[in-house]
Amino acid sequence: MNTPVSPTAGTAPATASPPGLPGLLREDVRCVFQRDPAARSRWEVLTTYPGIHALLWHRIAHRLWRRRLRYTARLLSFLVRMFTQIDIHPGATIGRRFFIDHGCGVVIGETAEIGDDVTLYHGVTLGGTSWNPGKRHPTLGDGVLVGAGAKILGPIHVGANARIGANSVVIEDVPPGMTVVGIPGRPVLPLHQRRITAQGIDLDHHLMPDPVGKAISCMLARINDLEAQLNALSGQPPVSQECAQCQDVCDRLQDPS
Repeated sequence: MNTPVSPTAGTAPATASPPGLPGLLREDVRCVFQRDPAARSRWEVLTTYPGIHALLWHRIAHRLWRRRLRYTARLLSFLVRMFTQIDIHPGATIGRRFFIDHGCGVVIGETAEIGDDVTLYHGVTLGGTSWNPGKRHPTLGDGVLVGAGAKILGPIHVGANARIGANSVVIEDVPPGMTVVGIPGRPVLPLHQRRITAQGIDLDHHLMPDPVGKAISCMLARINDLEAQLNALSGQPPVSQECAQCQDVCDRLQDPS
């Protein structure tokens, strides 16, 4: 069985010990060029990308948090949020080569866990659904991509290489390699239907189902069937298949499948 490959597989050996802050920063900057075609130079990324700034200072704040310097860590993350518009709790655990594109409005909660090679777009929330202490935020596996405005809520697990569609609300576990869209999020798009780049990134996170439109279509089709049955029982001629309001033919009649 073929195993999905993460966007930057092979960047570092799986058994290698994590590098220090300078090494992590170099990895974070390097991965930007693989996921953002607008990036032109390392200097540009270092000086103008708020996701890089927020991540660098989060790594420092997280180390302070683990050393139980909780107030100092919270104060640092608060100041960083003022400048980057990215709110990452210092208790959150973030892996290597993490990229936040644009960054405005991203919120990552205290007990969130993020694997390696994960990408978030602006407006993403990794939030909790409980006021109780303990694990209350999501866990994202390696290679996950989360589209703009998506909300992942509660202590759920998003499997490796999964894709979360823009503006989706995910409240249940997501299997590895699956694409999820909608409110609430539902799995769609099997692997053979996806538009995946050479780097292994699937950018079709804008595809959204229309459950309200589908429900209305089903209701109209049911009404049409009931009218046909009533006309047959009363001996009246069949009703025209054209809609009395828009003079269009029902979609179901155009495509019986």
